[in-house]
Amino acid sequence: MRVPHCALLPLIGFALWVSATLLVAEPPPDQKAQKLPPRRPWTTSNVKGSPEPPAPYRTEVAFPKLKFYEPLEMVAAPGMGRLFVVERRGKIFSFANDPETDKAELFLDLGKTTYGFVCHPRFAENGVFYVVYILDPSKSEPKGTRLSRFRVRRDDPLRADKDSEEVIFEWPSGGHNGGCIRFGPDGMLYIATGDGSGIADEFLTGQDLSDHLGCILRIDVDRADPGKKYAVPPDNPFVGVPGVQPEIWAYGLRQPWKFSFDRATGALWAGEVGQDLWEMVYRIEKGGNYGWSVQEGSHPFRPERPRGPTPILPPVVEHPHSDFRSITGGYVYHGRRLPDLHGAYIYGDYDTGRVWALRYDNGKVVFHQELADTPLRLVAFGEDHHGELLLVDFMTGLIHRLVPAPAVPPSKFPRKLSETGLFASTKDHIPAEGVIPYSVNAQLWSDHAHKERFLAIPGLGRIQYDAIEYPQPSPGAPRGWKFPDGTVVVKTFSLEMERGNPASRRRLETRILHFEQLEGTEEVGDQYWHGYTYIWNDDQTDAVLLESQGLDRTYTIKDPTAPGGVREQIWHFPSRAECTLCHTMAAKYVLGLNTLQLNRDHDYGGIRMNQLRAFEQWGLFEQPPPMPPEQLPRLVDYSDPSQPLDLRARSYLHANCAHCHMKWGGGNADFYLLATLPLEQMGIVHTRPGHGSFDIPDARILVPGRPERSLLLHRMTRVGLGRMPHVASNVVDEEGVQLISAWIKSLKDPAK
Repeated sequence: MRVPHCALLPLIGFALWVSATLLVAEPPPDQKAQKLPPRRPWTTSNVKGSPEPPAPYRTEVAFPKLKFYEPLEMVAAPGMGRLFVVERRGKIFSFANDPETDKAELFLDLGKTTYGFVCHPRFAENGVFYVVYILDPSKSEPKGTRLSRFRVRRDDPLRADKDSEEVIFEWPSGGHNGGCIRFGPDGMLYIATGDGSGIADEFLTGQDLSDHLGCILRIDVDRADPGKKYAVPPDNPFVGVPGVQPEIWAYGLRQPWKFSFDRATGALWAGEVGQDLWEMVYRIEKGGNYGWSVQEGSHPFRPERPRGPTPILPPVVEHPHSDFRSITGGYVYHGRRLPDLHGAYIYGDYDTGRVWALRYDNGKVVFHQELADTPLRLVAFGEDHHGELLLVDFMTGLIHRLVPAPAVPPSKFPRKLSETGLFASTKDHIPAEGVIPYSVNAQLWSDHAHKERFLAIPGLGRIQYDAIEYPQPSPGAPRGWKFPDGTVVVKTFSLEMERGNPASRRRLETRILHFEQLEGTEEVGDQYWHGYTYIWNDDQTDAVLLESQGLDRTYTIKDPTAPGGVREQIWHFPSRAECTLCHTMAAKYVLGLNTLQLNRDHDYGGIRMNQLRAFEQWGLFEQPPPMPPEQLPRLVDYSDPSQPLDLRARSYLHANCAHCHMKWGGGNADFYLLATLPLEQMGIVHTRPGHGSFDIPDARILVPGRPERSLLLHRMTRVGLGRMPHVASNVVDEEGVQLISAWIKSLKDPAK
């Protein structure tokens, strides 16, 4: 990636600004003259594919002669045997439902960002259809999202009359506009609106029934109340309730991305795009409250926020962000091609391309299975006139369908660490040729574990330095490095069986992150990191792949500080789903491989050199960093008492907490613990806690000079419920607690 000189200016400004907060390295005059051995390519990777069982279905192109540009929606025309596809920029096409068709007719060109389209149930007779579009997607406007009615031309039923537009309904535009529209079996038009914000329901619309946001609405477009182009059905759940918008059918939704009605039962199903950690499927009921933003699915999000008037209903199923990252609602299948799926609700995920199915009976999920793992950017499903399911790929513009997958041999994904190609000697923990050891400035606390780290880049692939910026704006969030497809990051955890005796270390697990490059750009999530855990055997000769679920084991540790000199320690081996709780898009996925952490010296077999300089010497960067390492920021080793107390504490919080406690990071509290932010911009000083005070009088997140009132410290001292960090640790970091306590004591209170 070639970086123009003008692009370096914000990087340099960022580095100089961060230098005021973080330590910069002392210039080592002799390092530039040092030479490392030449870089060797890593050619032994066997980390390919997936350890999961083969999917029972795959996809194939349903209309090989048709291709669209950024399609967002697909619907069938009642009574006509034609299908419609809506492109993002406002072009709507229709075509015959024939796999051999080679022509799509331009039906309407709105020239506006278009989200929703539906034909009137009597479309073949009256030629009426409805469209949802955005007036200006770059602006948030009080009436920026519009539902309009159109008619076809009198002389051509395959062409819309653009001048026939009637504006039916409008709602505010913003980050989440909803836009899906469907006619129910009752003839009413249902509309998804979204919460209108970009982050954390910032306008508090989710539980507020005085506006139309965060809802599914229901209106009658065949009648009109006085002063309106539609009528409010008298059986809507909140008709006549003071202060409530009567169009609301259900609420507490963040961004319902595609909903549909089961053509057999009339049940309304919706895919709900979550924010931090979860994606949900809901069965929408009359008057239902689906929790946003008090909850994200069944999990607390902002539990202190006011709630709506009806109880919060749980999702039918929810997926962690290891499985799904942007759900796309589908349909209950009633076609004939795939008889094993009859009656199953089929849905998928935009980011990962995965397709799942569930069956629901008497209030319970009785079947839930992944059907296919596809490369699609699955932005919408379509249902043709025969109930057959179609899949819309945003990136390629092709329409696909599911077909049974052919029988394939068992997966060759390495089940043992020795089979990965990462180590020349697994028993001796000697990395394979081309696998690069590295170290970090500030360690993540891992219950006294010692860690060894390695980076494996296929061949002579190169890193794009600080190439990942999205999502922005995110105050203080450093840019991330972009790695080549197939990169593997390795970390081995060892635990002393006798506290204080390094010779008693026993390897417990080796975790790997495997990078898969996806289509598109970073804004649409063009990368996926798969996490796997290998558990070491008792002989310490090899490690075996842990299945998808996590595991706890208890170890007996000799510890002179424990009663009787012995303590039991529970070690948690993370599930594949848990890996993505920390390795998030907002944190740029890989937590240790970045400028702040790697700007330090490392011993390369007797040659001690700054890692950034070593990476540059090996040609690991496509373009070198914009300035020498000594001018770039870095965290400090918080265990080093010679470093300033403030930098030690800030580095500790950055390494242990900031990957969640940053904007869009997954921590459901509105404060940031990035070392790149000055204290006054972190949102923690005298901030009231959002999740309870833990019986601490007049508690705040942080009270300068008062550790006993600071929940930031108190939650570090807990185990079990309320512990922070809430994953990956079962043991209190006593030295870390002392460090943060001393830091809080040293702070001067700006309120005094």
